[in-house]
Amino acid sequence: MAAKIDLRTFVFLDSMQPQFTAFVATTARGYLPITGDAALFVEVAPGIAINRITDVALKKTDVRPAIQVVERSFGLLEVHSPSQSEVREAGRQILAYLGVSEGERLKPRILTSETITNVSDYQLMLINRTRFGQMILSGETLYILEVHPAGYATIAANEAEKTSPIRLLDLQSFGAVGRLYLGGSESQIHEASRAVHSTLEAVEGRANEGKG
Repeated sequence: MAAKIDLRTFVFLDSMQPQFTAFVATTARGYLPITGDAALFVEVAPGIAINRITDVALKKTDVRPAIQVVERSFGLLEVHSPSQSEVREAGRQILAYLGVSEGERLKPRILTSETITNVSDYQLMLINRTRFGQMILSGETLYILEVHPAGYATIAANEAEKTSPIRLLDLQSFGAVGRLYLGGSESQIHEASRAVHSTLEAVEGRANEGKG
């Protein structure tokens, strides 16, 4: 059993969507997933503890890691497999090592959920120059999500893509907060925003009311 490790994010994705998969493959440094893979994202504090969690998952199950981020405060791990059962077993092994249940993760807290319609061409330039996903085009609508803890931006992105034919512009899933940028028509963004909210509100966990 691990001592003094805070389980911040713990989310299972049953099927990684095409844009989300491509974004992970573009930005990750590990073993890259393919569309349809199941995935698990685990975020803990302190960050250094993610090394042992990776060790547990890889020795106990047949999953592959795409992302391991080790910051001073927080650590994030992604593992994936074509087999949902293998990914779920990796999650069970991680929880057993931590000595906690899935329900002891932090509940996601939405800090920002904003829609900007008919985005200016000059703002588009700023977004498109810094994004790692698709581009947003003139006259389209922009959606911005900021969520705490950061790891929950992943399930928000994946479920938004499942629900609506939006474009995934950018995603930050580690650090103090998570951020998600989506582009599309106003109706597509409205549909995606509803999916994001319903998905995050359905995540059960311990109260998340403060900072950190």
